[in-house]
Amino acid sequence: MFITESKKTNTDFNSIPDDLFGAIEALKQELNAVILVHYYQEPDIQDIADYLGDSLTLSRQAATTDADVIVFAGVHFMAETAKILNPNKLVLLPDLDAGCSMADGCPPEEFAAFKAAHPDHLVVCYVNCSAAVKAMSDIICTSSNAVEIVNQIPKDQPIIFAPDKNLGRYVSEQTGRDLVLWDGSCMIHEIFSEKKIVQLKIEHPQAEFIAHPECEEQVLRHADFIGSTRALFEYSERSAADKFIVGTEPGILYQMEKHMPQKQFIAAPATTCACNECPHMRLNTLEKLYLAMKNRGPEITIPEDIRIAALKPMQRMLELSAQISAVKQKQMLSSV
Repeated sequence: MFITESKKTNTDFNSIPDDLFGAIEALKQELNAVILVHYYQEPDIQDIADYLGDSLTLSRQAATTDADVIVFAGVHFMAETAKILNPNKLVLLPDLDAGCSMADGCPPEEFAAFKAAHPDHLVVCYVNCSAAVKAMSDIICTSSNAVEIVNQIPKDQPIIFAPDKNLGRYVSEQTGRDLVLWDGSCMIHEIFSEKKIVQLKIEHPQAEFIAHPECEEQVLRHADFIGSTRALFEYSERSAADKFIVGTEPGILYQMEKHMPQKQFIAAPATTCACNECPHMRLNTLEKLYLAMKNRGPEITIPEDIRIAALKPMQRMLELSAQISAVKQKQMLSSV
C-alpha cells in the first residue's frame, strides 16, 4: 500500500491519436515536460525518453531538471523520488499500479519496528523503497553507488541495510562490513535459474555472464561482471567479448542491441517460466503515458512531513555521489 497521496484520473483509450509519438512531443512542449525513462520500460517508451537510465541517473536528472512537469516512466517509488526532490513540480506516473515487489515488501510500520530494535545503527536504504521508508533512513543508495557509500561510513558505525538482502549481502562482501539486513528482495532478480545459466554458459563458452547485484548469491557466483543496470551496459560496451548472458530485467537488452548490433545479448532464463520481465514496469504503455500528459494525471503527491524527512537522506546520497565522482575524476587525471 502506498503512503503517498496519488491522484488518479479517468482515462479514455478511445481518444488515443494515430501518431502517438507526435502527440506526446506536442504535449511535452505545451507542458514544458521532461520524460524520464528507466531501462526496464518497453522499447517505444525508451525511444521517447529525454533521459534514459538507471535509478541513480534518473535521480540526478530529477534533482536538476528545469521542466515544470516530470513524466516518470518507471515504477511508483521512482516517481515518488522525483516528487521528493521537486515538491513544486507536477509529477506524473502513467500507471499508478506500477509498484515494486521490493518496496511493497518493506512496510513502513514494520520497518520502524525493525529500526527501533537496532537503535545505534545508521540506516542505509536502497532507493527501491517507499517515501515513508526513505523518511526513516540516514542515507539512500542505488545499486550504482551502494558499495562506495557504505565505504564512506566510519568502520565502527553499525549499519542497517534495507530493503534488499541480496544487494546488502553483495555490499557486505565488497566492503567487509557486517550489515544488518532487512529480509527483502526483487521478485524478478530472484527467479533466475542457476542451472539454466550454467547450461547457457556451456552452450556459449565464449559468452560472458553479467548480472545485477539484486540476484541471488548462487547466481552471482557464476558472473564475470556484477553491476547496476547502467554498469552492465557500460561493461558490455568496453568488453572484448561479443556475446553476453544478461542477468537483469530484459528491457536493457533493447539498448544493448541498439548500440552494439555487432554483439549478441541473451536474456538469463528464469527457473520455471519465461517470466523475467517485470510485470510492474510493463504496466506503463505509450498510450497510458500520452493520457497521463493529456489529463495531467495520475499525479504523485506526498505528505509534506514525509517528503521533508525523505529529502534529507536523498540529498545526502547525491552529495556523497558527487564527492565520489570528483575523487574518481581526480584520480583519472592524475594517472594521465
